[in-house]
Amino acid sequence: MNTALWITAGVVAAGFVIGGTALLLLPKEKYRALGANQHWVDDFGNGHLKTIGTIKVLGAIGLVLPAAVGVAPFLAPIAACGLMLFMAGAATTRLRRSEWAYMAGDIAFIAVFAFLAWGRFAVAPFA
Repeated sequence: MNTALWITAGVVAAGFVIGGTALLLLPKEKYRALGANQHWVDDFGNGHLKTIGTIKVLGAIGLVLPAAVGVAPFLAPIAACGLMLFMAGAATTRLRRSEWAYMAGDIAFIAVFAFLAWGRFAVAPFA
């Protein structure tokens, strides 16, 4: 189970670092042009988008780095809980925009973060 949790955390963290970095570095128009599911950026200003990108990057780092270096590894499941809340906000935005298919992806991320939090809190906590 420990291996599955590490792999899941690593894959999701890599994706969130890439997505968050894109939000931080790209202008709003270029980010929106990246994919068909990026219309949500129209609801937010540039400052909000930079904040969202920062949360994604810091949350992703929190999933892996504390446990990898052995400093405060209890932060990894807390980061997973924070990212669950973050993705609940994303799902709410999709709900407001009636983007049901994309909201299903947000709910899948919530499930992945719930799996990571449960796994690290209850099944295979870091020693």
